[in-house]
Amino acid sequence: MRVTQLFVPTLRETPAEAEVISHQLMLRAGMMRKSAAGVYTYLPLGYRTIRKIEQIVREEMDAKGGQEVLLPIVQPAELWQESGRWQVYGDEMFRLKDRHKRDFCLGPTHEEIITDIARGEVRSYKQLPLLFYQIQNKYRDERRPRFGLMRGREFIMKDLYSFDRDEEGLDISYRKMYDAYCRVFSRCGLDFRVVEADSGPIGGKVSHEFMVLADTGESTIVFCLQCDYAANVEIAPCMPEEPAREEPKPMEPVLTPHMRTIEDLAEFLHMPANRLTKTLFFEADGKPIAVLVRGDRNLNETKLKNTLNCIDLDFAGEELVKKVTGAEVGFVGPVGLTGVKIIADREVPLIVNTVVGANRNDYHLVNVNPGRDFQIDQVADLRTIEPGEPCPVCGVPLQSTLGIEVGHIFKLGTKYSKSMGAAYLDENGKERLAIMGTYGIGVSRTMAAAIEQNHDQDGIIWPVPIAPYHVVVVPVSVRDPEQMGIAEKIYEDLRAAGVEVVIDDRNERPGVKFKDADLIGYPFRLTVGAKAPAEGTVELRSRRTGETTVVSIREAIAATREALGMSG
Repeated sequence: MRVTQLFVPTLRETPAEAEVISHQLMLRAGMMRKSAAGVYTYLPLGYRTIRKIEQIVREEMDAKGGQEVLLPIVQPAELWQESGRWQVYGDEMFRLKDRHKRDFCLGPTHEEIITDIARGEVRSYKQLPLLFYQIQNKYRDERRPRFGLMRGREFIMKDLYSFDRDEEGLDISYRKMYDAYCRVFSRCGLDFRVVEADSGPIGGKVSHEFMVLADTGESTIVFCLQCDYAANVEIAPCMPEEPAREEPKPMEPVLTPHMRTIEDLAEFLHMPANRLTKTLFFEADGKPIAVLVRGDRNLNETKLKNTLNCIDLDFAGEELVKKVTGAEVGFVGPVGLTGVKIIADREVPLIVNTVVGANRNDYHLVNVNPGRDFQIDQVADLRTIEPGEPCPVCGVPLQSTLGIEVGHIFKLGTKYSKSMGAAYLDENGKERLAIMGTYGIGVSRTMAAAIEQNHDQDGIIWPVPIAPYHVVVVPVSVRDPEQMGIAEKIYEDLRAAGVEVVIDDRNERPGVKFKDADLIGYPFRLTVGAKAPAEGTVELRSRRTGETTVVSIREAIAATREALGMSG
């Protein structure tokens, strides 16, 4: 491809709307353009990378016995109502009505559709196992679409669904996908880690996320260097820390004017934050609840939502808090609280002589003891684990890093087959429910994650397997017929040798071409300058290392193929 014919509208300035590196560089490198909030058009270079990721995914799914299908984007509400998810998905679901006022949605995922296919077509155990997959756009009405392709309202996803006879079969399918996903992300040239994860609205009890490690990742993961345990902090179990032993003291109120935060209160009372207890108020499916965690801990809302098994969970507004407690936020606590469920993290009942809000403005209660001074309705692991805490498997201090979720696999069991009646007849003619799994890869998100992990101050540094083109040939002067003749010959020979190559035949200054090459991130650049006709040499530069090698024109093709890791 000739750059003069290639549509690559590069930008010198970073658009103000772009917050993260991948968003900035894909806009600047002319790979995509915004159509609406969270909705993007892929331009030629960006779409080439998308197609390469899709092809890697297809090859690995096919290798594991996957069969590609194409399921409808517009889905009838009846199927979602059967599974019970029509309401569970909440406001993230794009809902619409047809001209007959029937309810539909734009598919955020396809468990219902594929289960409907299976229940209508699968009759016998002889038809199982089945692995159906597709690569298609998905739609989720994010409240705050942001970070470009990282959290959009329309995105490209590979989703695969497995149907097995029993749990043993599901284990085999799950392992197949686990291995296939590892191969996909390895082939994409990404540094990733597999972690235990929360299943969210998809459902199921076992799930793993595939996280691309990057400083700009949205998710925090903890991992153990001793036993290879790794988990998203959303679900990583926390071990309660035993407090120092002491005798309970009489509870008493203390004037704490304007001391609304744990930090201010700890300093005012000359006490460490781990001796205090935070009382947080939420609305869970419209009902107020009080949640208690130790003062120095962070509440984990995912754990709380899973514990309550609720659909909607939001912080209670100040008016509701005042109505329930009689006090303003910052001075509320569990003592004397009535008509509200109190749920506490596992560490709270262990604290002796803690401090809580007095449900009276500018006052707190000291020497409060759970069980004596107030009752807890439910105790659960509700906090977020911190680096340095013991590994739940082997006890070694945990490390932490940031990651970008690019894949997620789930063991669903009978969650959908039971509610929707997807059954088969076993060897004895007995009806049994199909055992399901679901497995997703964010194709467009993988492209963004690759950039987040592979860039520098000059632009993108594509891993070779997913680069839009592998090599750019840059003649320093297109007005020099000898340089252009050599550049054209190298370009044609590279194409004939199976190398994906472009030639920058624009009548521009060399600096402009070099900047664009670095911005776009071609893995290698072949520069044809004055030494090409004079000395018979060209320069081969690696985008990743910045290393430049002088090679003879005669050896340029072989040297480039070798640098790309092409055999033969």
